[in-house]
Amino acid sequence: MNNHFIVIAEAGDFIGEQKLIAQHLCGEMRDNQWYMADGTVWDVIVTGVGAINVIHTLRDLPRDAKIINIGYAGSANYAIGSAACVIEVRLNHPCVTYPEPKLRLQKMPMDYLKNPESCLQSVCYSNTDFVLQSDYTDCVFDMELAYIAALGFENLYSIKIVSDNLSLHTYREVAAGVNQA
Repeated sequence: MNNHFIVIAEAGDFIGEQKLIAQHLCGEMRDNQWYMADGTVWDVIVTGVGAINVIHTLRDLPRDAKIINIGYAGSANYAIGSAACVIEVRLNHPCVTYPEPKLRLQKMPMDYLKNPESCLQSVCYSNTDFVLQSDYTDCVFDMELAYIAALGFENLYSIKIVSDNLSLHTYREVAAGVNQA
């Protein structure tokens, strides 16, 4: 059984993240598998959006699996189109504070990326809904990564592509392939 997985939330042609794999990772897609230059074959898994979909889809994967999560994310201040290599993930709950771990991710191997020099090192905050405003800067917001990390995968990497500056409308346009919002 293959132990290498690329995890995305949506694969659809209209709004989806599968296109990000070819835009940002080295290699090529063949038969719904990603082939890296080193010969490693990665199965592509589509979880669906949000915590329940992530947990339901990934709960039976071995914890020693190598996983790359790639997807769209919002940011209060990173430019649209920026790539953020996530080094730590937390839940976003701006109205309350309580003790919880900050989950560290493996550093993305630079030879996996087409443009490693342009990848920002960033924290990601996962939320249960689309983030429309935040005082947090120099970070990205998604709806899946903290739940993937909380499942305990030992070899988890993530790259998030900024689709919007906390605007659902802009996200929909960018994710659908519109060049200008």
